[in-house]
Amino acid sequence: MAATIIDGKAVAARIRSDVATEVERLVADGVRPRLAAVLVGEPPAGRIYAQSQQKQCNSVGIEYELCHLPETTTQAELIERIVRLNGDPSVTGIMLHMPLPEAIDPPQVQFRIDPYKDVEGVSPANIGLVFYGEPIIAPCTALSVVELIRESGVTIRGAEIVVVGQSDIVGKPVTMFMLEQMGTVTGCHIATRDLSAHTRRADVLIVAVGKPGLITADHVKPGAVVIDVGINRIKVPDGKGGRISATIGDVDFASVAPVAGAVTPVPGGVGPVTVAMLLRNTVEAVRKQREAEPS
Repeated sequence: MAATIIDGKAVAARIRSDVATEVERLVADGVRPRLAAVLVGEPPAGRIYAQSQQKQCNSVGIEYELCHLPETTTQAELIERIVRLNGDPSVTGIMLHMPLPEAIDPPQVQFRIDPYKDVEGVSPANIGLVFYGEPIIAPCTALSVVELIRESGVTIRGAEIVVVGQSDIVGKPVTMFMLEQMGTVTGCHIATRDLSAHTRRADVLIVAVGKPGLITADHVKPGAVVIDVGINRIKVPDGKGGRISATIGDVDFASVAPVAGAVTPVPGGVGPVTVAMLLRNTVEAVRKQREAEPS
């Protein structure tokens, strides 16, 4: 029996609807969320993504400001802009578009974002507080994984969870979230020996590596829930003798879908939910800022 396809677009639509309702409440209370997005240079598709982001924000009532800086911007200048946005009371959320020019160290800039305005949840304070179960704002992609697992209907408590990929903003936070919900978690990474020996035990398999087609049917326990976080751009035949770009995940969807119980597609799975979580975090940032205000 083929796997149930977990529809990330439908989940994202529900989240956006909830966010729009919450924005209305905030506006009625005299506060409108405002997201400042910083884009440096002209990364491929960067301007297109920013325009899409603005459209998403506008659709739920969040004000959007794009701070577009030249390619020649230095790390010191970028940090100065972040510091100014931190101090601007009209800005309730800040995010930094990736990639940055090679001369700029992303963590050094991300670490300067006020944790209460860090809508992507990538500041050291937010990442660190994940391990205590109380982040100010949690990482968007990790939150989207949790939401999609919930959508599948599987019970985390007592389940065997395998997380392939242990990045600071996806794999590690997801691992902690699963532990908090009393899952039995195995973390796999580049040094893991015999990957399939671990993944075939998983009731829930989460893959966030960035390697196209890493997970095949041989890696999956029949009936498992498979969450594919990977987004990889590759060239495929166009049927006319040429090649075109395509987006695929870390999971070989064609071979895994007949084995798994439920699986997220790429595109249309984790991606849309992550964007919706950014909107939810932008609203959450306002709430946390108000809670932190002196009474």
